[in-house]
Amino acid sequence: MDAQAKALRAFGDRLRELREKRELSQERLSELGGMNRNYVSDVERGRRNPCLWNIVRLADALDVSPAEFFRPFDKRG
Repeated sequence: MDAQAKALRAFGDRLRELREKRELSQERLSELGGMNRNYVSDVERGRRNPCLWNIVRLADALDVSPAEFFRPFDKRG
């Protein structure tokens, strides 16, 4: 798996973790974020590279800072 694929997978895993923590279905998250459920599913599976605006929309729908998605990339520990 190349670096891009690993990054997309890590981002998707974090999205899923935050969504499940809030007990939201993919469908409900997509409604709150104003996007298609298939898009949310693809991001969670690491098949889509979300643009900044969609990251902001997802964060808003989850009531978190966009920075929360990037915790797996924090090299400070």
